[in-house]
Amino acid sequence: MQFRLGKNWRKASWAQKLLCPLMLVLGWGVGMPSTIAAQTVTIRLGPFQQSVALADLEKFAKTGRLPQGLELLSPVLNSQVRELLTKRLEVNPAVADRFIDNLVRSPGGRQFISSLGGVIPGSTAESIKATLNFALRQANGFSALSFLRAYPGENVTVDATKAVGLAVDLNPNNLQSQAFGVLLERELSVASSIPFKAAFDPAGLGNQVVQEQTIVLNDRQRNRTIPVDIYSSQNSSQANPENPLVVLSHGFGANRKFLSYLARHLASYGITVVAVEHPGSNFDAVNRASDKQNLAQLLPGTEFVDRPKDISFALDELAKLNTQIGQLQGKLNTEKVTVIGHSLGGYTALTLVGGELDLEELRKFCKDSLNIGEAPGDWLQCSATSLRDRRLKVKDERVKSAIALNPLVGNLFGKKGITQITKPVLILTGTEDALTPALKHQIEPFTQLRGEKYLLTAIGGTHLSISDPIYPQSAATTIVRERRGEETKSLRQLTKGVSLAFIKQLTPEAKIYKPFLTPAYAQSFSTPELPLRLASELPASIKRWLEPVEK
Repeated sequence: MQFRLGKNWRKASWAQKLLCPLMLVLGWGVGMPSTIAAQTVTIRLGPFQQSVALADLEKFAKTGRLPQGLELLSPVLNSQVRELLTKRLEVNPAVADRFIDNLVRSPGGRQFISSLGGVIPGSTAESIKATLNFALRQANGFSALSFLRAYPGENVTVDATKAVGLAVDLNPNNLQSQAFGVLLERELSVASSIPFKAAFDPAGLGNQVVQEQTIVLNDRQRNRTIPVDIYSSQNSSQANPENPLVVLSHGFGANRKFLSYLARHLASYGITVVAVEHPGSNFDAVNRASDKQNLAQLLPGTEFVDRPKDISFALDELAKLNTQIGQLQGKLNTEKVTVIGHSLGGYTALTLVGGELDLEELRKFCKDSLNIGEAPGDWLQCSATSLRDRRLKVKDERVKSAIALNPLVGNLFGKKGITQITKPVLILTGTEDALTPALKHQIEPFTQLRGEKYLLTAIGGTHLSISDPIYPQSAATTIVRERRGEETKSLRQLTKGVSLAFIKQLTPEAKIYKPFLTPAYAQSFSTPELPLRLASELPASIKRWLEPVEK
């Protein structure tokens, strides 16, 4: 899927569109520091080659004006390229060594370095690592231009054709998250020679027979038709009135079946689960969009308000149903609710539990900082800028806790919106999530939470690793590599156990389930291919990575 980047981008030539990802790649560094700095850059676009003096590129990046002799390149050297030439990667210099070490240990990092070998003919993995190490120690950060100044030899040749595929999958935020993942795996590990043992495992199937039914709710005031699937125990006498009602919110371009395996699991323990379909951002809505390159058609800004309102409206209607004679009577505890959401549904869950949108801060980011090097989730959030408000609250007091799986957060809540959340929250992050990269969308927001909190980390997990294996993968999510199915089975098992234990904290059985919200329990599901970690607080060694770089 391609998102519309603006009028100038739509008119860009094929050469411009090749060069922008190229400059992103350059901004992440190759080569080796040398006393002989490159003087020219040769851009290779298939059979086409053009050499550009580095000094002229620097003048262009600084002033936006093309020096004499470069006018012929004006269709290629546009404002987007200028922005990417100066875009900087900032990592605290104190952790530069560990950043490189962790990067080369992660599968995604190794793939990135290997791919760069094809982008920069003649480079080696050692030269790439050496240059990154050198550049990350610079106080002013690392950029494409700072790399070019240090590249050995008088000329550096770049194969732009091979750079195209790296722009989305290996964006800066995603690459930082991959390197950070190795640190999380090590620092959040618990060392014990005694395997985790308990009287039962909440990841195993419960003893109650599950029934499923679908009802359709009509919100006439907002002209929204909202189908919901209800999962509950078949035996009404076994319904526990202390259990909260669980509401599932799917992600952008998905539907209410996305987490059906989790819904059935929770219902097997007597917890009623309601999976809500959001009509403005589900699979059908995205598929119906007449212009799929227009982000405003794919995701209207109003959807950031309508989604939480869908759930509040559903709770109003279910409260009425709870008093009526029938299979669901007494099973719909709408006054004590846990919302579980994935991706855009994770955003939805966080707003309902108290997160406040900072639309003024979001507009500033989308206007001044957004570029093609950002992750798809960072582009998607900018749909909300069409809303008129400066700040926005859609909190529902009936929602007592939230589970946010790979949530879309980014800049939606500004610097303080997440700090308004004081109720229990569990966040899942995958360190190779290229759509909503871990650091920006999950880990930094986790540190801002003010209530009881848990961070479940899948080292090497991707955006859809949590999804039901039988759920079809849509075209909207095939732009990046995903790890699903059998290779992420351990993550889904752990998610079932941890989710049940987290939800049970709202009941008199809280102490019984508390041992399953521990690092040892999470680590018991780890595999060499997919290490799993759980933490309620990040240690100081990790927090150092999140400290802002001093200018």
